Amino acid sequence: MAKYFNLAAAALLAAAAMSASAPAAQQIGQAPVGEPAVPQSHSVEQADARLAEVAKGRAAVEAEYAAAEQVCNAKFFVNYCLDGAKEKRRAALAGLRAIEVEANHFKRKYAVDKRDAELAERMKKDEEELARRVQNPPAPHAEREPAKPAAKPGPSLEQRQAEHDAKVTAQAAKDAAEAPKRAAAVAAFEKKKAESEKRQADIAAKKAAKEEKARKRQADAAAQAEKEAAREAAAKAK
Repeated sequence: MAKYFNLAAAALLAAAAMSASAPAAQQIGQAPVGEPAVPQSHSVEQADARLAEVAKGRAAVEAEYAAAEQVCNAKFFVNYCLDGAKEKRRAALAGLRAIEVEANHFKRKYAVDKRDAELAERMKKDEEELARRVQNPPAPHAEREPAKPAAKPGPSLEQRQAEHDAKVTAQAAKDAAEAPKRAAAVAAFEKKKAESEKRQADIAAKKAAKEEKARKRQADAAAQAEKEAAREAAAKAK
């Protein structure tokens, strides 16, 4: 914690070192006008370390201010004490902010300079390669291309005919060997087909019988209803 309070103290000293007469206009890349001047960073690692210290320093300043509030609340002149603590906190945070601005500016400038240097190096290499090609043009493609080996003679007509006959004979032997297997497969398929058709016929017959029974029941019920109606009509007529 002492290290962070030292950082806060350094921030206060930076704030106290603020120039009494600020320039009329802010230059590009400089810290905001009116902020305390801080030593410049010299490497990305140093800038990162400063940013990390700034984050820890802010926490230390806030902790110190919270402790000061507790002390001020116990005093008679509370507001006067709090104003002093707030001013001390503001000055410390301003100093930390100046360190943060400088470190971030250094990192941005370093990244831009690195990118520009890489681009310049790439352009330099491209120009050197172009100059080398102009001075030493490549040989024509026809001169560099090695002679192609002579094509090997293909099989004769008799050889092609013999190969064809051998393939036909082999296929015929294969078909003959697989004929029983294919016949068995066909027979199995036909059997399954016949069984399926029989099942479909049985289902259709059962459905027709069921529908016929239902139709007969409906007809019997209708006839019975007509008989009952006739009896009721005869009874009323008497």
